[in-house]
Amino acid sequence: MRRRGVLSLVLLAVVTLVLSASGAADFAFPLQANSVRLAVIGDMGTGEQPQIDVAQQMVKSRAAFPFEFVITLGDNIYTGSQPSDFEKDFALPYKPLLDAGVPFYATLGNHDKTNERFYKPFNMNGANYYTYKKRNVRFFVLDSNYMDPKQTAWLEIQLREAGNGDWKICYFHHPLYSSARFHGPAIDLRKVLEPLFVKYGVDVVFAGHDHVYERVRPQQGIYYFTEGASGSLRPGDLAPSAITAKGFDTDRTFMMIEIAGDDLYFQATSRIGVAVDSGVIHRTIRPTS
Repeated sequence: MRRRGVLSLVLLAVVTLVLSASGAADFAFPLQANSVRLAVIGDMGTGEQPQIDVAQQMVKSRAAFPFEFVITLGDNIYTGSQPSDFEKDFALPYKPLLDAGVPFYATLGNHDKTNERFYKPFNMNGANYYTYKKRNVRFFVLDSNYMDPKQTAWLEIQLREAGNGDWKICYFHHPLYSSARFHGPAIDLRKVLEPLFVKYGVDVVFAGHDHVYERVRPQQGIYYFTEGASGSLRPGDLAPSAITAKGFDTDRTFMMIEIAGDDLYFQATSRIGVAVDSGVIHRTIRPTS
């Protein structure tokens, strides 16, 4: 158990998480009323067939698991900044989801142009970083390309004002923890962000950049996922380490998430529909003594 204090005039609270990883055979989303359901993709914007395969599998999976929205972890558009690039790398692959009214909430990767923040289907509304809420979940979307003092000051204010009643999920491009060989962890970024995440009780963090799937063992009580293989892939790039809870680097993947009360259910799925990881994160809030 770890303690994460949130200052209050009345009491301090702590959030603790317990992970119960389950195999694909016995895992099932609860599909509870009023739960928050989403899909997660990263490093997808190639416009090539593997990306299209993942998008098609997302459509198939949504028939059984009707996720409401999609978050992207950056490198959304690889090929350029012309309208034809946005069409080929995003609008066409995800057309069935867009036509069904599924919104996407994007963050920027190192291969993205800053003008992508004005692209209406990314729902960034011209901002490099932003926050939004879905029922009992508050999302904080960061620009890890330019983590300047202005952004970190904004983040601290947003995390503090969010209190500790809702789930806090952050997502951005560069992973703070990674066992991949090509890039690996963004250690300088970790030094800036992790103290804020710990101080203000962030529960889960999603990132991309490394073209693999990895679930990291809890670090100071926070759960980190890398999903950077929804279009691009570096086969064999993952070097499982002491921090690796589960990894997959032989095919493209995406994630599905359901947050029902204090439980977060997750599943990572390959482009041919094989579940490569799944489990449940349980969240409890307890007053400190």
